[in-house]
Amino acid sequence: MTDARTTVVVITHNRRPELLRTLDRLAELSEQPPVIVTDNGSTDGTATAVARHHPGVRLLRPGRNLGAVGRNLAVRRVTTPYVAFCDDDSWWAPGSLAGAADLLDRYPAVGSVTARILVEPDGTEDPIVEELRDSPVPRPDWLPGPALGSFLAAATVLRTDAFRAAGGFHPRLWLGGEEELLAADLAANGWWLTYADHLTIHHQPSGVRDSTVRRAQGIRNTLWFTWLRRPVGPALRRTLHLARTVPRDTASLRAFAQATAALPWVLRERRVLPPEIEARLRSLEPAQRDSTARSYTG
Repeated sequence: MTDARTTVVVITHNRRPELLRTLDRLAELSEQPPVIVTDNGSTDGTATAVARHHPGVRLLRPGRNLGAVGRNLAVRRVTTPYVAFCDDDSWWAPGSLAGAADLLDRYPAVGSVTARILVEPDGTEDPIVEELRDSPVPRPDWLPGPALGSFLAAATVLRTDAFRAAGGFHPRLWLGGEEELLAADLAANGWWLTYADHLTIHHQPSGVRDSTVRRAQGIRNTLWFTWLRRPVGPALRRTLHLARTVPRDTASLRAFAQATAALPWVLRERRVLPPEIEARLRSLEPAQRDSTARSYTG
């Protein structure tokens, strides 16, 4: 049966074969969700291929690479109560979109539902799944799954209105851990974030990626989030932990330099989270320190 509750939003940049595979898989879903693709300035014929092979997909062409803000652009066009994000190298399993919508229907205080991630072609669980499943964040008894402090955009369904009210993804962060700031602001707005083990998204990592650049962006964005939202003590602890543990190379140095250069902006925009939300983030600190899935490598 079709399900009109959720729109799938995909951002892409120069990954035409992977995107077409993802759109093929989404078109096979029984839910038949509307799909919006933001083509972030591709030069490999992506837009032409989407129009030819998937004419029912709404295609947005901003003309440049907006990073995660391409999702914001798409969400402005969403008319369904829920929006599912999906990368161009991942796709939702049959029934999972409907299952996430059922949870959001049933639990009005839940703002986002994150699915289990299977890495293809072998179908093995992504290492981050165990951490999501065993999240130490304190949770109310009614929450249908583990409470999360953040989410993974490529594996999450959110309330459209909650996403918009929180401001979407911050344009300054672009890509690389861009979810953490939005997740904290969703929580500060009163929403719970949860993980659902019975929902699945498949991820077949693209070979078209620069892991070193992505690592630098992730370090920079982690620092910015920490300085923008955490109290001084926890912010200092996380900054020092990153300085001790990231690879000692030019990419890491560049990330710290970029983050530091933006301190005037950080100080203008700084807004410390409410104590109850900060307590949730503090509960994650031991797991973050010991995590291999969250380490900055590449």
